[in-house]
Amino acid sequence: MAAIGNLRHRPVRRLTQLYVGLVLYGVSMALMIRSGLGLNPWDVFHQGLSRQTGISVGTASIVVGAVVLLLWIPLRQRPGLGTVSNVVVIGLAVDATVALLPEGLPLPARIGLLVTGIVANGVATGLYLGADLGPGPRDGLMTGLVARRPGSSVRLVRTGIEVTVLALGWLLGGTAGIGTVAYALAIGPLAQLFTPLFTVPPRSTPDTPVATLAELR
Repeated sequence: MAAIGNLRHRPVRRLTQLYVGLVLYGVSMALMIRSGLGLNPWDVFHQGLSRQTGISVGTASIVVGAVVLLLWIPLRQRPGLGTVSNVVVIGLAVDATVALLPEGLPLPARIGLLVTGIVANGVATGLYLGADLGPGPRDGLMTGLVARRPGSSVRLVRTGIEVTVLALGWLLGGTAGIGTVAYALAIGPLAQLFTPLFTVPPRSTPDTPVATLAELR
């Protein structure tokens, strides 16, 4: 796996960012679940699957992630350490956090959970993407499909996937609502804000100007 080779460069920072980011991602999902105001498209699907099968939302996330990862094989995508960790760590963090959060909170508290969850999700995305140890299985599916169809629009492919899983999740009983819309509007700008902040600087070379290295730190 190519991403494992990256561990030779700043391994402690990369691994710390990766796992803090993945745990925080799971926590953010749990906050949105307990808000009861709507989830992001994939989590609507995870929750719907959970309600139909009786498994936990975290377990549903792990199962779906593993299935999506299998779809990488015909697309010739190569998972990294972050890809495999994404499948397991987020699901475990979701279940642990949901178990700790109370249900039936008043609306102001639920709104607070939703807002906190969305912002935390943006920070988590920046952390694990900045570690550069492999994309999540769902992101890899998107990029793999685009690579198989040269000239395809990344935006259209991603929208198509997310609309599909959102519709399926809603039909299965997942919660789609104002939180789903808020997430869709906010996650792009949040990821754009936080990813550069947490991106690990590239390995320096002898001809790299000192001033440039200072700016990257």
